[in-house]
Amino acid sequence: MYQRKGVWTADGRSNSPNAGRHSLGTRDQKEATQLLQDLDATMAVNLKLAPPTAMPIAGAQLVLLEDGRKFYEDHTRRPRTIGGTKKSTQKRNKAVFDKLIPFAKDQGILVWNHITGSTHNAYATHLDEEDYAPKTIRIELTTVVQAQKWLRTERQLLGVEPLRLTIRKQESERAYCYRPEEVQTMIAHCREHAPLKWLEGVIVALACTGLRISGLASLRWNDVDPASDFIKLVDEGGQPKKTSRTNRELKSGKSRTLPIHKDLSTVLHSLQKPDQFLFHGPRGGRLKPDTVRNVLIREVIEPLEPKFPSPDDEKGFKDGRLHSFRHYFVSTCANNNIPERVTMQWLGHQDSEMVSLYYHLHDEEARRQMGRLDPLVTAGKRLPGNENGAATKNQEVPPGPERTGENRT
Repeated sequence: MYQRKGVWTADGRSNSPNAGRHSLGTRDQKEATQLLQDLDATMAVNLKLAPPTAMPIAGAQLVLLEDGRKFYEDHTRRPRTIGGTKKSTQKRNKAVFDKLIPFAKDQGILVWNHITGSTHNAYATHLDEEDYAPKTIRIELTTVVQAQKWLRTERQLLGVEPLRLTIRKQESERAYCYRPEEVQTMIAHCREHAPLKWLEGVIVALACTGLRISGLASLRWNDVDPASDFIKLVDEGGQPKKTSRTNRELKSGKSRTLPIHKDLSTVLHSLQKPDQFLFHGPRGGRLKPDTVRNVLIREVIEPLEPKFPSPDDEKGFKDGRLHSFRHYFVSTCANNNIPERVTMQWLGHQDSEMVSLYYHLHDEEARRQMGRLDPLVTAGKRLPGNENGAATKNQEVPPGPERTGENRT
């Protein structure tokens, strides 16, 4: 491709077969580059090097990467009441396009029309080589598929084949799950150090509710119903903004209620009421998740790590984080025979698979549950020769808990 009197020209006369010389009719190099790719497709069909389906569709427009991105982001930013996405999703999509577009340009691709399955595969390989986590790669590729699908639906990409790359769901590495003695020690540690008194309440609340730190930080006093001892978590993402405060958006997008455990009730009664929010940071201001995360690691996890050592190549107390309390809450529910459906309702999950991912069976609980079993009992009596087990010969075995039909985690 070169310029003749300022106009870009494509010269394919040295090819075999001869593709001729063609004026691209533009002085703009970027536009000429896009036109060249359509010319290549047209000549390939004419010279019987490609099937007729490869011929560019008449009237089909080329959508620059930046333009397609803007179209899609404007679409996702529409009001929640008509299907718009949450702010967190918009922020995630921005990070995806910030990486995708420079990669595509490095590959010589300037328009969405030329993002194919091969491009998608190459982008996945690029992310893997950059050591992105499998879950992150899956999110990135899914976002690209969704954006391309929407552009096709809006007839921005006429004649463009849909991306059909099969993305295998990856099992993400689970967070560490605290043990009961670890949670008790953390609470005692905060209680013994006056500057950490605020964090004691946060830890108790996380351990007694399974809330994410963002959800806990958003709790307001009008969310607490003292008459029924319930916390009402209302998703306000689709509601009109009536005040200067930001509307709360729950990850599930659905409102729910959560009973207040007696230990949490004690904490709530001890809290001051300087403003509308329940929990506050070390200086009495709005509770910030990053501040809680940093203080927990620096002032609690690291000082207490010698009390709960673990092998270097295994996850242990040193790897515990704020989300570990959510795993702890679910595991505690399961170990105390709370029906799975109830736990799902408390967490705001619609899928039991998500709840099962939070459950951890520690060695202590495994031994306790095994000790409750008596596998050598038949029809209420132990088998001969095993009289010294958990039940003696001819001893009636007490009936187990009645099955309610609920799935157990």
